[in-house]
Parts: sequence; C-alpha cells; structure tokens
Amino acid sequence: MLSSLFPHRKFIRLDGGMGSMLQKGGMPVGALPEVYNITEPERIIDAQKQFVAVGSDIIYANTFGANRHKMAKSGYSVQELIAAGIACARKACVGTETKVALDIGPIGQLLEPLGTLTFEEAYDIFKEEVLAGQDADLIVIETMTDLYETKAALLAAKENSDKPVICTMTFEPNLRTFTGCTVASAAMTLEGLGADAVGVNCSLGPDELFPIVEEMAKWTTLPLVVKPNAGLPDPVTGEYLVDPAEFAQAVVKFAQLGVTVYGGCCGTTPEHIKAAYDLLEQAEIPKRENIQIPAAVCSASEVVQIDQPRIIGERINPTGKKRFKAALQANDMDYILDQAVQQVDAGADLLDVNVGMPGIDEKGMMIRTVKALQSIGGTPLQLDSTIPAVMEAALRVYNGKPIVNSVNGEEASLQNILPLVKKYGAAVVGLTLDENGIPKKAADRFAIAKRILDRATALGIPKRDVYIDCLTLTASAEQDGAKETLEALHRVKTELGLKTVLGVSNISFGLPNREAVTRTFLTMALENGLDLPIINPNIASMAEAVRAFRLLRGFDVNCAAFVEAYANMPTATAAATPTAAAKPAAEKAPETLDLPYAMSHGLKNEGAKITAQLLETTDAMEVVNDILIPALDSAGKLFEQGKIFLPQLIQTASVAQAAFEVIKTTLIERNAAPVSRGEIVLATVKGDIHDIGKNIVRVLLENYGYTVLDLGRDVPCQLVADTAKEHGVKLVGLSALMTTTLGAMEETIQLVKASCPDCKIVVGGAVLTADYAEKIGADYYAKDAMETVAVAKEVVG
Repeated sequence: MLSSLFPHRKFIRLDGGMGSMLQKGGMPVGALPEVYNITEPERIIDAQKQFVAVGSDIIYANTFGANRHKMAKSGYSVQELIAAGIACARKACVGTETKVALDIGPIGQLLEPLGTLTFEEAYDIFKEEVLAGQDADLIVIETMTDLYETKAALLAAKENSDKPVICTMTFEPNLRTFTGCTVASAAMTLEGLGADAVGVNCSLGPDELFPIVEEMAKWTTLPLVVKPNAGLPDPVTGEYLVDPAEFAQAVVKFAQLGVTVYGGCCGTTPEHIKAAYDLLEQAEIPKRENIQIPAAVCSASEVVQIDQPRIIGERINPTGKKRFKAALQANDMDYILDQAVQQVDAGADLLDVNVGMPGIDEKGMMIRTVKALQSIGGTPLQLDSTIPAVMEAALRVYNGKPIVNSVNGEEASLQNILPLVKKYGAAVVGLTLDENGIPKKAADRFAIAKRILDRATALGIPKRDVYIDCLTLTASAEQDGAKETLEALHRVKTELGLKTVLGVSNISFGLPNREAVTRTFLTMALENGLDLPIINPNIASMAEAVRAFRLLRGFDVNCAAFVEAYANMPTATAAATPTAAAKPAAEKAPETLDLPYAMSHGLKNEGAKITAQLLETTDAMEVVNDILIPALDSAGKLFEQGKIFLPQLIQTASVAQAAFEVIKTTLIERNAAPVSRGEIVLATVKGDIHDIGKNIVRVLLENYGYTVLDLGRDVPCQLVADTAKEHGVKLVGLSALMTTTLGAMEETIQLVKASCPDCKIVVGGAVLTADYAEKIGADYYAKDAMETVAVAKEVVG
C-alpha cells in the first residue's frame, strides 16, 4: 500500500526533526508542541514548509504526543489537537503531491507488566487518535520501545482505518529496545500484524543504527524505514553533533541494505534532509527480492528459530491433571506459572498453553494466563484452544509471534481459524484430520496436510508458518498407526517442505514402561523429520533424547549445549531421576521453595506466603538484608549482563514488594517500628514531561525497601529543594530527557545543595553523560535504574 502512494519514486522521502526545529525556533521549555497546532499554527506550518521545500514526500503532522494521557492538562481534546495538526500539515503541503501522516508516539505510561496500563486501555487510547486522524493520508507509529504498546497501536490503526501504516521502533546499540525487545521480534511481529513498512527512528545516529537495520533486513520482507538522529546533542549547547554532510554520508550507506524509506529524527534540519536525498538520488538501491525469512516464533525478548528440533512443553494443560484443574478453578496463577518455570528449566523451548475445562471462563482464564506467563519470562507460547473466540482473545494479548494450536482439515476449522492466524501474524499447527476423523493411512493424512497448506497460503499465510501434526495414535490400540504417522511425517517434511509437530506421549497410553516406548518413538520421529515434539521435558529422558539428537545431527555445534546441560551430572543413576528443579512446586522439598526462588521466577503469592513463614522465626531486618536484598542484587547483575530484561527485573522487584508489604503488615500488627531503608526524593526536572525512566527507578527503589517521595514530572526547582530539606533526605534523584531542560537540572542541584549541604544528588537521562553530570554539580551519574539503586545503597544504606 505504501508504494502505491508514490509509484514512481526511487525511494520515499520523509521529513526531519520537527520537535528540535520548534525548540530551536524558540518554543519554551516544557511547552506541549501539539497545542501549537491551535495556538500558533503558523509556527508549525512554517517548519513543515521547510521540509516540503527540500523534497519530503511525507510530512508528519504535529500529533506525536496528542493522546489523552499526555494532553490531559492541555485544555484541548484529542480530536481538536489532531484535526488542527493535520490541517496545519495540509497547508504546508499546498500545491505539492506531499502526503500527510498522522503521527502517533508512545502514550507516556508503561504497559503491563512493566506498569499499570493494560493492553486494552492502550488500544483504546490509540483508537481515539486513529479516529481523530481520519483526514490523514497514512499513519506513522514511531519512537516505540515496547513491542506490546506498538502492537496495541498497530491493531488500533488496522481495525479503525484503511490507511497504510509505517511502524518504527527505537533501539539501543545492543540491538534491543529499552524494554528488551529484539530487532527480529519487532520485525516478525509487526509484519505479521499487517504493517506496511517497518524500521527504526530516533535514539541513535545513522552510523549506530546501521547494524540494527542490517539485522532487521534479515527478518522482514517489508519496505525498510530509517529515520536517524543527527547524532547525539551536546549537553552544554544542545546542538546535535552530526552536520548535514556527515549525516548524508552515513545515511547513503543504508542503500546497500535495500532501504527505500528515509528521513531524519531529532536534530535533523531541512539541510540534513536535503543533503541525504541528494546523495541517495545518485546511489543504487537494490530491490529486496526473494528474501528467505527463517521459520521462527517469538516473544518480545526471545526468538526461537525452528532450524533444529525444539521442545514444546505440554504441562500447562488440565487434561488428566487433577492438581492443574484445581488451580484453574481457584485461579491459582502461581501454580500455573511454576509449571512454566519448571518446564523451561528442564529444557522447553516453547510452552503449549491450554486452560480449557468445563465450569470456568476459558476466555478470561486464557487472557490472564497469557499475560502472566509473558510477565515472568520470554519463552514463546503455543496457544491451544478449540474455541475460536478464546483463540482470538489469546492472540490479541500475546506480545510477539505465537503458534496457534490448531487448525484441521474440516471446512469449519479452516474458515474460523486461518483468518485469525493471518490477522495476528501467527504460525499455525495443522492437524491431519477432517470431517471423517483421523485417516488410518499416511497418504490420506498427507493429502489433508496439503489441503491445509494450500488454504493457508491462499490467505497470505507464509509457507514457513505452517507446521503439520500428523497425529500420534496409541500403539496399544492401533499398533500399525505408529508406522503410518512416521511415514506421513517424513512425506510432509520432504515433499511439502514444512515444519512438523507431534504430541509424542500419546504413543504409549495403556502400556507398561511408558517412558521407554515414548522415548523410542520420539527418537524415531526425530530421525523422520520431527521439528517440534510436544513432550513433558520434566521427564529427564525425553529432554535428553532431543539434546542427544541435536548433538549427533550436528545442530549442537561443538556439543556446547549438551555439555552445558549435563556436565555436572553426578552419576548415571542420579541423572535418570528428575531433579528438584525439574519437579512441580508441589513435589519439591520444602527447602527449595525459598524466597529467592519465588523472586527470580515472578511468583508473587508464593513470595508473600514464604515471607510470612520466615517472619515467624526470623527478624524482619534479617529477612530484608540477608534474603530480599541479595536476591534483588542477583537479578540486577543478570540485568546488567543482558541475561534478563526489564520485564523480568520488574517482575522480580514486584515479588520483593509483595514481601515488603507482608513485613510492613506484620510489624504493624506487632506494634513494631516500620521497616524503611530511608527516604529518597525523585523528580523529573522543570520543563521535562518524560517520566518513564524515573518511574522505573521509583519501582526498584521501593522494592529495595526505600521510601520514595516521588514529586512527578515538570517539577519546579524550588519544590525539590524544599522537599529535600523538609524530610531531611540523604539522596535526591533527578531525571531529564531533553537537552533544553538541563539548565533546570543544574538550577535544581544548586538549590538543593544550598538548602541541604549534606544531601547527595544522582542524575540520569538519555541526554546526560558522567562528565556533564559532574560539570553541573551532581554527585553521581546513573546510566540506568540499577545504578541508581547502587547509589542509594552507598548513600542511604
């Protein structure tokens, strides 16, 4: 759809840094740019005309922050601000073919599980913007760091508009966003959801963005978009460090990747944009044809390629499990989460999620379960339900690209399930059965597989996303069925070239020594081309068989994964026995159910229960200092090492918070002194309305036991100093994201130092450096939330 707007263009030209242009033009610190659409439209139009004059094909309307959360105190409605913003852009484009884009940025609140804003609420906020922007020619969703928020915006755009949609996210040099989203996850998920072009904007200069775009090109067939900053701003002058000539020389390098949509973000002027476009006109931009995207699924933070046998854990399923059924009836989410944790620890690469049981609200339970599972880890999910409405609900709230389990050859199934798979960009398991049941012969199962493939691809579902389950029959009842299953599996793999799935354990029902039968059949199936065995990985021999197959087939290079899994196995006998870590929580020895375990696995209710038990025999401060804080420190180290990401860090902290609440309640009941490690003042400085980073710092500090006096955003300098003095705090934390508010930060530091000479000040924010922090009088610079915690421990204790 995007190319149809500009059918004869070699590449599509976007505009530059609107916000930085307005600031350079005298927009006051702390002003809401979107309000200018109504109060000073000529200033907006003039800036946009400058980009039109240098050849921009698309002008972003001045609507980036025009959502009801950010504009709550503006005095104007979202409809008024967006309508005025689009009208300004239209006037700037008069007499040209330049198109106008509705520009949608982040809401400014953290979505669950990082924050309190639900996915459904985020969708509703974005829907309001989309409906207000119907007069635009296209929609741009930009500067996103949270894939979940981006999905909410993209669904709102696709479901409430027929316009092309561009999605760009902002990444860090480690090829992840601030929230831990991978480049591949973003590309796969957004293409699957129907974006018309994907790419990157903001955060970094063009040189730093190149490896990110290079990675993205491997994971999408869509047109690629690049909108870099003009480098980073000088903290002293506010001027961006990459001049137009340097910008153009760096941007033109993206042509070799086949990028066809270009523009600039913060700090890029019309001169930057013109210089880049002049060079790009001379460059050769190869067409991105015949791109082979790997078969893969993902969460926001983890990609699982189906390039070798991968284990799907089968234990989140009530069939034949009395304890699991009881957990569903009681809404015992900790038990379900523990089932997930144990399977991942035992070797599961993906988790099947089935909560279907008579007598419960399956749709509601599926939504809660999916949200809970993706809050504690990044393992991708296979969503399993026989009810289309339940499946759609699960697909809607899933953060990433899941597997749908399943569709079959029945016409009703094909009509109900495949459109959902297409809409939400999932992979799908096709069961080789139809209205006549499961065919006995391999040839008939193969024919159904072919039918499912043809129907899927006709809808636009890529062949790589169709996985076929040739169905495992019980050998005790149909002994010849095993041979037919293996033959069908082999044909599907070799003749259709599809990935294959099997629920392996069905083979041994009704037989003695089931484990031996299941393990042997699993090995036979792997040799015949099985890619995704659905097994119980807690049975050690099952996971061992898959790992050994990977090793012997050469997937496990240098035997590294096998050695890592089994190097510390004490004896053959011990190895054959499931370890405590591989058992469900109910079967573990009591000593293994400790508070650090609950924290590291996000088991909030379990953490609170264990804390209450500890307080019966242990002093509260011992629990805090000897258990809670070391466990938080351990999570912090994993975060710094890139082994866990922000959602998991926050989830660990939330369990700590639950533990602290138990401690506080217990001390009140005992009339004991409350537990607090000390008070800390936090604020986003005067003129700056960006507070997501500050909010994350607050959460972590609170969960380390500190009392946080959060003054919010756009905080007057004197208020910070007065609050610090009134409470006698030892530490003040200040945040700024805009170079224009660094002066307010320096003034705040001076006032605090004057009124509280012994108080230390820690500062942070994207525009700060350690050197500049020292220059403006700060005592500490923290590059992230965990460094702020380290400062708090040093200063406050």
